[in-house]
Amino acid sequence: MTIIKSISGIRGTIGGKVNQSLTPIDTVKYAASYGSYLINKFPNKIINVVIGRDGRSSGPMIQNLVQNTLIGLGINCIDLGLSTTPTVEIAVINENADGGIIVSASHNPNNWNALKLLNHKGEFIDYKSGKKIIKLAAKNDFNFCREENIGKINQNNSYIDIHIDKVVNLSCVNVTLIKNSNFLVVLDGVNSTGGIIIPKLLNKLGVKCIKLFCDTNKDFPHNPEPLEENLSELSNTVINMKADFGISVDPDVDRLAFIDENGKMFGEEYSLVACADHILSKSPGNTVSNLSSTMALGILTNKYGGKYFSSSVGEVNVIELMKKKNAIIGGEGNGGIIFPELHYGRDAVVGIAIFLSLLAERKIKVSKLKTTYPKFYISKNKMRLNDNINIDELIKDIYKSYIKYDPLLIDGVKINLKNSWVHIRKSNTEPIIRIYSEAETKKEADTLSNKLIQEIKDKIN
Repeated sequence: MTIIKSISGIRGTIGGKVNQSLTPIDTVKYAASYGSYLINKFPNKIINVVIGRDGRSSGPMIQNLVQNTLIGLGINCIDLGLSTTPTVEIAVINENADGGIIVSASHNPNNWNALKLLNHKGEFIDYKSGKKIIKLAAKNDFNFCREENIGKINQNNSYIDIHIDKVVNLSCVNVTLIKNSNFLVVLDGVNSTGGIIIPKLLNKLGVKCIKLFCDTNKDFPHNPEPLEENLSELSNTVINMKADFGISVDPDVDRLAFIDENGKMFGEEYSLVACADHILSKSPGNTVSNLSSTMALGILTNKYGGKYFSSSVGEVNVIELMKKKNAIIGGEGNGGIIFPELHYGRDAVVGIAIFLSLLAERKIKVSKLKTTYPKFYISKNKMRLNDNINIDELIKDIYKSYIKYDPLLIDGVKINLKNSWVHIRKSNTEPIIRIYSEAETKKEADTLSNKLIQEIKDKIN
């Protein structure tokens, strides 16, 4: 069993022993620490928190534990029910709330769940705030309120539609042209909330949708991470139904991947590239992605006269740099698209609308669109290490081995080579290390990763 307590929230497997997995006691303790943090941050006021959950089966239990803990502290909860991470983020802003919680373990399997914590801006809490919450949880010293001060739970089921309306009304979304294009798409909703919001969006845009796994009453039908190896049924359905393309989202709808009309992966890295292409073509500006993202975004940004910047991995880091550099679009190479005109948060809903606008305006097939971008391949690998291995020391050791290449010792170590790179870092969401590499050919990218993986094995054996 596993539990990960980090600055971004608490994530773990359901069941097991206290402090070893995401048990009800751990859930209550962490919810209480978050609530207490908000009370300390906003004294002498009634605190309001927005809460939504993805479609995994443990969601109602975890959400009820969280909400009842918060009202026990005198905090009011706005319950969105089944929702998405970007929808909750938008609701926090709209409601002028003091914070938000998404009950979702994102791309992790069905037996996982998590509390993803937001600030009053509808953005993930920063490092300093996260440390305070962890410290409060460790103290286990909470002051619950008297009966007359217990908070209230107010249900609000309108935000899925509000989110869609905000997206459709963006100036960069060409609704008329999309409707006139008569697109047919296939959606893999992985039996979560993407199966609710994406069909509604597509219907509003006049796009015909064939739904796969859009039942929130069932477990995930496959590993929910939107990677090629998990999307064979989506790919086959696109081919068999002669659809224009396929859409895959993760359980909380902040990651996005496309399948072209031939059933081939467009590449989750290129979801952001394509969306940036549409935005930059209308209003050139700066872009940001993380250190593990494709070089194609930088090349595209330079083409339009803007500047590209890379941040440490993690949405909060990307957003911080986007604000500093006044970036008009950014995100992460895992299919996360951040469009500040809507809100500062990864949002597959706005990504789909922008992508459809791009296709409609250029009158181009998805496979053809891919050929217009710089051709790179990313090899994504991960390793589980024994608990007794000091990962930080291991990374420093690798850094020293490649010192002649002037590597970056930021968020792990990144080694930049000619037209290629390799990045090694600790995962923020799983007890693993990630080894990502990019090159102009798949073979070269795989070779780079495999070389580093072997070096790691040699160092720890």
